[in-house]
Formats: sequence, C-alpha cells, structure tokens
Amino acid sequence: MGRQVWKPGNMLYPLPAVMVSAADKDGKKNIVTVAWTGTVCTNPPMAYISLRPERHSYNMIRETGEFVINLATEELAYATDFCGVRSGRDRDKFREMKLTPEKAAVVNAPLIKESPVCIECRVKQILELGSHHMFLADVVAVSVDDKYINEKGKFQLADSRPIVYSHGEYYGLGRLLGNFGYSVKAQNAVKKKAGKPKTGRKQFQ
Repeated sequence: MGRQVWKPGNMLYPLPAVMVSAADKDGKKNIVTVAWTGTVCTNPPMAYISLRPERHSYNMIRETGEFVINLATEELAYATDFCGVRSGRDRDKFREMKLTPEKAAVVNAPLIKESPVCIECRVKQILELGSHHMFLADVVAVSVDDKYINEKGKFQLADSRPIVYSHGEYYGLGRLLGNFGYSVKAQNAVKKKAGKPKTGRKQFQ
C-alpha cells in the first residue's frame, strides 16, 4: 500500500456547512451556503467567509459590510444544499425553503430563525485572493436558540444535530469521542493510579 500525490488543492475536511444570510441596502434578502468559513481570532472575536465574486450575496456583503453565519443542522440539510446550488437572483430562498428571516441584534442582515446559532458579523477587511475573496469580519453578536440550553444553563449544541461538509457530501457529527483536554486527564489518571501503593497486603515484611 502506498500514497498518491495529487495536484495542490483544498482537502481540509470536514468543514462546517453554514448558511450565510445577507441583505442589500434596499432590504432584499438572500442566503448563500458556505463551507469556506471559520474562526480567525478569539480576542477580539473574528470570523471569515470566502465567496466567489459571482455569487449573488457577494455584492450584498461588499455593499453593506454585514452578514450572519447561521449554523446548519440535519433538519436544515436540504435547505443548506438548496441555498448552495440555487441563485437568489431570481428566487426568494427564505420563502422556498420555508425559513424565517428574523431581525438581528446588531447588524441589518437577517438571522435565520431555524438555526441554533447565529453569528452576526461586520466586515473588517476584504482580501481578494483569487477565485475567492475572503471577508474578514468582527463578530459583533451571537444569538442561540434557548431550547438547547439545559437546566444548568449550558448550551447543548450537539442536541441540535449540526452537520459538516466533506468533499461534496454532508454528514452528521456522530458519537462523542471526548471532551477538550480529555487526553491529558486520562494520562494523569493513569499516572495517579500507578503511583498508589497496592492495598490488601503488607508493604514491608
């Protein structure tokens, strides 16, 4: 068994599949599906999306400097795919996909009410990189659906069944493998157990 070497390309998968909502200065709304998105910085909170200039939402975002990243779920998988392959130039994606535009807390772009997490962004810089232009943005507000907040006040994102995009295919997240830092905790537990004296017999004769 060997390895094949392919030409340079983006094979960083899986990625979050998100629906980005935007509106122009006249209030016309649109949704575009994006996989080229992610976290840039924690403090200040920043995110990015990369779009082809020919996408309908591109000029909306460039004109207003605002957009919302709406996380997608298994229930929203069909709408997520539709909004990625159909143009908003000649159709209302909110209406066709029965999605609800909701007023955002800070930006003028609408939220998608059915999304469990909506991240409001304000463009800080546009990087014209090539086939895609990157909208580097400050995160100015985040809203979450409170039906996923448990009795202890913890947000249970996994309960919304978020989806990811991998090489042209959509997947659910699957089973939990561990929590952040669990590898170190496991190592420490083993060391602690190994260092304990055995019980049930005398240690010295």
